[in-house]
Amino acid sequence: MSKVAHTLYRDKRVGVLMGGSSAEREISLHTGKAIQKALQKKNYKVYPIDVNRLLAQTLTKKKIEVAFIALHGRGGEDGTAQGMLEIMQIPYTGSGVLASALALHKGMTKKILRYHRLSTADFQIIREEEIESADFYRKIKIPLPLVIKPIAEGSTIGTTIVKQKEHLRDACKHAAHFDHHILMERFIEGKEITTGILNGEALPLVEIVPKDGFYSFQSKYTPGNTEYIIPARVKKSVALKIQHLALKAYHAIGCEGAARVDFMLSHKNSQP
Repeated sequence: MSKVAHTLYRDKRVGVLMGGSSAEREISLHTGKAIQKALQKKNYKVYPIDVNRLLAQTLTKKKIEVAFIALHGRGGEDGTAQGMLEIMQIPYTGSGVLASALALHKGMTKKILRYHRLSTADFQIIREEEIESADFYRKIKIPLPLVIKPIAEGSTIGTTIVKQKEHLRDACKHAAHFDHHILMERFIEGKEITTGILNGEALPLVEIVPKDGFYSFQSKYTPGNTEYIIPARVKKSVALKIQHLALKAYHAIGCEGAARVDFMLSHKNSQP
C-alpha cells in the first residue's frame, strides 16, 4: 500500500528532500528552500536534506517521520526516492512509485494517454544508437516541425524545436546527452496552457507566454522572461474541456496529491 502523505501534522518531523544529482539540482534547491521557509512559518518541525547516496542514513539519523519531496527530475520524480521511502515506511508527498515513474517517462505517459484515447501529439521514440545510422532520416515517420526531447527529463532540458531536416540529427544528439532514448513529437503551434490538480480537483488554467516564444529552461526560471496569465484567455467551454482532460490524464497515470498537466492548444481552438 502506498505511503503517500495527504496531510502534514505539526507534531511530525518533516524532512524536505531537495537537491540531488539530476540536471535540475539547482532548481530543486530553490524549491526546497522555499518549501522549508513556508513550513517553518506555519510552525512545522522542518529538516532540510540535500539528497545524496546516504539519504537512508540521513533520514534515520534525523528521525524523519514525513518526507516532503522537493526533488526535480531523475532520482526524485521518477519513483526511485518514493520506492526507498516506501521500504523505510516513511510517508511522503506527491504521487506513488508507479505514477511517479510513469509521469516522468514521457514515452510511457503518451502510450497510456493513447490507450485511454486521450489527445496527445503524434510521437515516435528512437534509441541513441539510431542517431548515427545510415537510414536515420528514413526512420523518422512524423513530418516536420518536431519537438525533440530526452524521454525522461524535466524543465525543457535537452529540448529543441526542429523546423529543418538538416538540424534533426544534431537535435537528437543534444537530447542524447541526457537520455539514451529520445522522444520525437509533432510540434503544435498555439497557446501553452497548464492546470494544477490538487487532491483530484482541477485548478484554474494558467496561460504561459514566454517572451522568446519558447518556454525554455531560461524562460521558466529567469524572472521577467515569461508572463503567466490567470485565468487563461480561452473560451469557457474550452477551459472546462481542458480541466476535464487534465483530470482524466491524472487518473489514467494514477497520480495522487498535487500534480500539473500541460497542454498545447492550437491556434484554431485558442480564441477567447
